[in-house]
Amino acid sequence: MASATRSVAGSRMPLPRRKMSFSTLTGPWFACTLEERSGGPQGFDIKVLDMSTPYLWTRTIRPGGPRPVVLLLPGQGSQYAGMATELYRNDSVFTAAMDEVFGLMGPEGEEIRLDWLGETELIDIDDVRRAQPLLFAVDYALAQMILSWGVEPVALLGHSAGELVAATLAGVFSLPDAVRSQMERVHQAVLIPHGGMLAIAATDAQVRPYLFGDVAIAAVNASRQVMLAGPTDQLRYVERRLREDDFVVAGVPATSPFHCPAMAPAAEACQQQLGSVQLNAPQTTIYSGYTGDILTTKEALMPEFWAWQVVDTVYFGPALEQLLSNSDVLMVETGPGQTLTAFARRHRAVRAGASDIISMLPGRRRETEAALTTANKIWVEGHDLDIDRLNPLLGVAAAAT
Repeated sequence: MASATRSVAGSRMPLPRRKMSFSTLTGPWFACTLEERSGGPQGFDIKVLDMSTPYLWTRTIRPGGPRPVVLLLPGQGSQYAGMATELYRNDSVFTAAMDEVFGLMGPEGEEIRLDWLGETELIDIDDVRRAQPLLFAVDYALAQMILSWGVEPVALLGHSAGELVAATLAGVFSLPDAVRSQMERVHQAVLIPHGGMLAIAATDAQVRPYLFGDVAIAAVNASRQVMLAGPTDQLRYVERRLREDDFVVAGVPATSPFHCPAMAPAAEACQQQLGSVQLNAPQTTIYSGYTGDILTTKEALMPEFWAWQVVDTVYFGPALEQLLSNSDVLMVETGPGQTLTAFARRHRAVRAGASDIISMLPGRRRETEAALTTANKIWVEGHDLDIDRLNPLLGVAAAAT
């Protein structure tokens, strides 16, 4: 049975013209039925039952092949205490990637690692000294997990700090240079007076009249979801006015006012540091949250483009629109939480089923199962996976049931 499973899941051999059932991966984790379609477009329906959940997934193997995979990389606000620590204990690729990033952070790296793994935090996870380094590390390590399965993403889209991870995966930055640049952002952000960020259920045009002082539109995430950032007192004043006018406002976990004019001194210092960094043309398509379009080689090679991201507005919504207008894709939120998943699910292409999205690390518990669910979804879509890379995780998950 294992050899039959491997031949179907791990190759492009012609599918048999009959109905068959089998376990798709070693161990009793997944059950699968493959059935030739009797009507409609030529192809096969695959029904996969994930034994860890009560859900039955159905996907059609289309003659045109599976939808390509795109990685979405979240930024500030997605972090939570202990994120991905279960995967650090259970997946060797994830562990190695995290340790590599921690090592490149210098002496701070070990402090951050111990704080991340500890029962009690010495520095709060929402503090820029923890949120930003750990988000970079976790996003990067989760991406390495997916790559190790044999998945080949066709594009990358990062939100805020996630764009630096996207640029690293695409080869714009070497990993050592990316980590140094990330830590420089952190060191410079600490010098900026405290501030915060807000999420508002409104359009950018609706909130623009409320802007005051250094408070600015930090991000345009969806058609009616924007973020504001600014110094603490100024932001509180704007928040009060918005609430008085019945806007739905929520705080974003952040202690620094990223993406507003108050961060200009940090951008200037970062630009000086980036002047000594070797920047390269992207080897994978990047949809930039700062232009709302595909990142050009000219932009990728400009130190100021990367430096001033701490000041500039994030146009994630327009970038997502550009991505989903170009092709139907399977998106994977390759980072903690489901923030980008929620934004993507609002898009008409996802609502209509033309494109789809899954979050790799949706919550604080059952991280191994969540990773396997992601692998399952990618496999069901029709992508080949390296079965041997998944077997250790399957063993961990089976032992926990």
